[in-house]
Amino acid sequence: MTVTRDDVVRAADRIRGRVHRTPTFTSRTLGDSVWLKAELFQKTGSFKVRGVLNKLASLSGAEKERGVIGISAGNHAQALAWGAAAEGVDCLVVMWRDTSEAKRAATRGYGAAVDLEASDPASAFDRLNVLLAETGRVLVHPFDDPVVLAGAGTVALELLEEAPGVETIVVPAGGGGLVSGIAAAAPDRRVVAVEPERSAAVHEGLAAGGSVPVTPASIADGLSAPFAGETALAVLRESAAESVLVTEEEIEEAFRFLYGRAKLAVEPAAAVGVAAVLAGKVEPRSVAIVVSGGNVVSEIASAILARR
Repeated sequence: MTVTRDDVVRAADRIRGRVHRTPTFTSRTLGDSVWLKAELFQKTGSFKVRGVLNKLASLSGAEKERGVIGISAGNHAQALAWGAAAEGVDCLVVMWRDTSEAKRAATRGYGAAVDLEASDPASAFDRLNVLLAETGRVLVHPFDDPVVLAGAGTVALELLEEAPGVETIVVPAGGGGLVSGIAAAAPDRRVVAVEPERSAAVHEGLAAGGSVPVTPASIADGLSAPFAGETALAVLRESAAESVLVTEEEIEEAFRFLYGRAKLAVEPAAAVGVAAVLAGKVEPRSVAIVVSGGNVVSEIASAILARR
């Protein structure tokens, strides 16, 4: 099943008034026609609530009674926990043992139970499948569900209302949910997926013609998907989206730029789009960069800021 602009427009109607309209502003330092879409100011700190709310709104009463389950390094976990609590739905999230303690604590704080049996992203998906069979919960997938993707794409509708002259949209990519949703929402724009070299599920999936396993090992833990979604890859292929990789050093430089010049307290995953522009991998002309999310612990932020 693919995702169309009409799906994204319907998602926007469904979640209107339940999410923040996040700011879009220019960055003269990056270029004369560069915009930043500051999605780190979204509820729970990332775009993820958009897809979660769209998915939850699609569930029947009987499905909600069964409870929901998700899997995440942290941002989808928090969004699903928050959204489920708002809907009065029981929520279980599979994470893995070296995920951010702060993100795990926030997920629990929103009311979800957290399963930490898995040791890494790949084994976490195996654990997810076990729990799905055991519990009968409804899966809210972080990046391979067309309803979730359509919700994520609402970022682009807002962006293009604020900056209609944008020709290129640069998007961080993990499993491909956000960038494919944006590609569906903006079929007449150039869309560039940016990933860390050490966590390149979308890049490898596009090259292979289908989802392939990768081993994420980047400081940008919010992009640590062990594979890209097949639905997401299909949308990206159909839209002729491009793929760019950035190094760990380029991510850290962009992180420092966003803190120091844009005054945005981001997590490393949010900096990869800016990294691509700063490194000259995307030209800073009629470009909008999605900056999501803002869930970073002080120890990581201070360590990166100190490495100049």
